[in-house]
Amino acid sequence: MTAPGAPSPLAPDESARAEAVLGRLQLLVTRKLDGLLQGDYAGLLPGPGSEAGESREYRPGDDVRRMDWPVTARTTLPHVRRTVADRELETWMAIDLSASLDFGTARWLKRDLVIAAATAIAHLTVRGGNRIGAVVGTGSGVPDRGLSGSWWRRKAATAPDPVVAPVVRLPARPGRKEAQGLLRAIARTRIQPGRTDLGALIDMLNRPPRRRGVAVVISDFLAPVEGWARPVRKLGVRHDVLAIEVVDPRELELPDVGVLTLADPESGALHEVQTSDPRLRQRYAEAAGEQRTAIARALRAAGAAHLRLRTDTDWLLDMVRFVAAQRHARTRGTTR
Repeated sequence: MTAPGAPSPLAPDESARAEAVLGRLQLLVTRKLDGLLQGDYAGLLPGPGSEAGESREYRPGDDVRRMDWPVTARTTLPHVRRTVADRELETWMAIDLSASLDFGTARWLKRDLVIAAATAIAHLTVRGGNRIGAVVGTGSGVPDRGLSGSWWRRKAATAPDPVVAPVVRLPARPGRKEAQGLLRAIARTRIQPGRTDLGALIDMLNRPPRRRGVAVVISDFLAPVEGWARPVRKLGVRHDVLAIEVVDPRELELPDVGVLTLADPESGALHEVQTSDPRLRQRYAEAAGEQRTAIARALRAAGAAHLRLRTDTDWLLDMVRFVAAQRHARTRGTTR
C-alpha cells in the first residue's frame, strides 16, 4: 500500500527507465536552454515589492499604511501585512498523467513529452529564489466501463496497481535541488486507469489563492473542452497561464494499415477499425482537426499562451522558438 497523496511507485525496470529519460532530458535542457530567460522576472530589482503576503503582529516602526485591519479586528491585536518581492516568482504546474498520455507512435511517448516540458519549465524558472510546485493527476485508478475483455482489466489481473490518490500535490520550494526532487517525483509517478478530471486538476491551482505568478498546464487536453475551459479562464484572471498541449501524429490522422485494433487507455474498451477505408480516414482527420481547433479556441479565449509539442518533432526546438517569440512579443508590446 502507498500512503494517500504520495506518487505511486514504479516497478524497478520502469523506475530505471524514468531515471534514464529524466537524465537525458535534463542534459538536453541544460545545453540548449541555459541563459535563455536570464533576467526575466516580474520585477527587475529585488525589493519590498507590492504583492501582498502573510500578516504578522505590528512592531514599533512598521509602516501604518500596511495595517491589516481585517486581521486586527479578528484578533484584537494590531497586525501589518507583509509584502513579497516581485523578483520571487512562483510557478505552479498542473500535470496531466492520465492513461491517454501513456501512448506514442513516433520518437517519444506523450508521457515523456510531459516530463520534458516540466523539466524545461523548471530549468527556466528556478533561479533567484523562484519557487516551483506541481499538482499531478494520475487517473482515478478505476476504468470508466468495466468490460470483461478490456485491456485494463487484463492488465490489472496480471499486475494490480496500488491504491493511491488520483491527485498528487508537490509543494512549491525554491532551489535547483528541490526542483530536481520535484521532477524525479513526477517521472516516477505511475499512470493509472480511469480518467483524470482535468478541470478539477486545473482548479487546484486556484486553491488556496496565491499571489500573482505563472501557472503551467501540461496535458493532451483530450477531455471535453467544457470541463476544463472555465477553470483555465478563472486561472488566467490572476496568473500568467501557459498551456502545453502534447500531441501524437496518430491522433491527427490514421495510416492505411488494414484492420487495426485500438484500446482506449482510459476506459479499456477495444475497437476494431478498418483503416483502408479512405472515407473513414478522412472523417477521422476532420474530427481530429475540429477537436484541436476547439482546444486552441478555448485556450485563446482564456488568455493563455498555447504551445503544442508533438512526439514526431524536435520538442526542444519548438520550445526555444516559442520562448523566443514570447520574449519578442513582450518587448514589442512595451516599446509601443
